[in-house]
Amino acid sequence: MADSYGGVFGAIPYAFRATESRTMRAYAAIGALAAGFVTLVIGLALVVWMGETASVQSGTFLFSRSLYVVAGLAMVGPLLAPILFVARRHRRGDAVAAGYDRWMGVAGFAFLLSIYLALVVTAPAGLRDPSGSVVVEALYALPRPAGVVPPITAALAVFAAHFRLRGGSGDDAT
Repeated sequence: MADSYGGVFGAIPYAFRATESRTMRAYAAIGALAAGFVTLVIGLALVVWMGETASVQSGTFLFSRSLYVVAGLAMVGPLLAPILFVARRHRRGDAVAAGYDRWMGVAGFAFLLSIYLALVVTAPAGLRDPSGSVVVEALYALPRPAGVVPPITAALAVFAAHFRLRGGSGDDAT
């Protein structure tokens, strides 16, 4: 496979080159940058948290540190999943249902939007801007734990779109 890729970092430009969908190309670029940004923010937050709790014995603080890593994976995984799915389908030469690449790009953008919605819902009271928008005010009115609902729903939608649209794959052959 001369036109293959090596791992996640090679799959991003491969998916960008292999797809004919402008939506997927846009998402491959924006989603990869967003995944890099989220990785950077989570990594820096972990370093700051470790620095602030370095003198504390293990236990609850050690557990909370590991939650930063889990939260980072829970965000980066669905951000990269559409890109990786498209790259894999094209690399293997699998038959792809009509619009697969486009809908995977749409699902990726929906996940990005869900992260924004989660950030609005969970914003601390001191950082909330009274915009006067009915939608923003409704999001501010939601309880903070409700902020996990949009990303979880959108992540499930990414994987549901993949499994619904994958169509003529050799994976399903008996």
